[in-house]
Amino acid sequence: MAENRFSVSDALWARIQGCLLPRKNTHRFGGGRPRRPDRDCLNAILFVLRTGCQWKALDATGICPGSTAHDRFQQWVEDGTFLRFWQAGLLAYDELKGIDWSFLSMDGAMTKAPLGGEKHRPQPHRPGQRRNQTQSAGGRGGHSLGRRDGRSQPAGHVPVWTHPGARG
Repeated sequence: MAENRFSVSDALWARIQGCLLPRKNTHRFGGGRPRRPDRDCLNAILFVLRTGCQWKALDATGICPGSTAHDRFQQWVEDGTFLRFWQAGLLAYDELKGIDWSFLSMDGAMTKAPLGGEKHRPQPHRPGQRRNQTQSAGGRGGHSLGRRDGRSQPAGHVPVWTHPGARG
């Protein structure tokens, strides 16, 4: 069974348990279905993160139901539990080995989008077809070759696209 290989040790669980928020019972009568232990859910979450399997594949491992593990994962992301895990681990490592805080670096890359195009390129004029509106058989969409709103084009405007049947 995968549970033994991927389970959190007792020493680590003792440290992690302090990062978990106390659970509030939200059942309207104070009862409800018994909650799956947090340690089982953490073991299942770490199994998914280590192996890359799908959440539903957890059902076959016997660690924890996949839907329960996924719900707990989402809950812990939302309430900042994983951030507290990370902070506690960082502080523990700093105490154990020490972190040289005087040297920090940031990595990043700024490149042009390969298909982004130019910023101020002229936009093509498309045939007059609005959303959910079919074009007429003539291909003009029921308007003249000018603007859709019937106004004339600005002076000096050169259309990028012209209908093949248009005379210029």
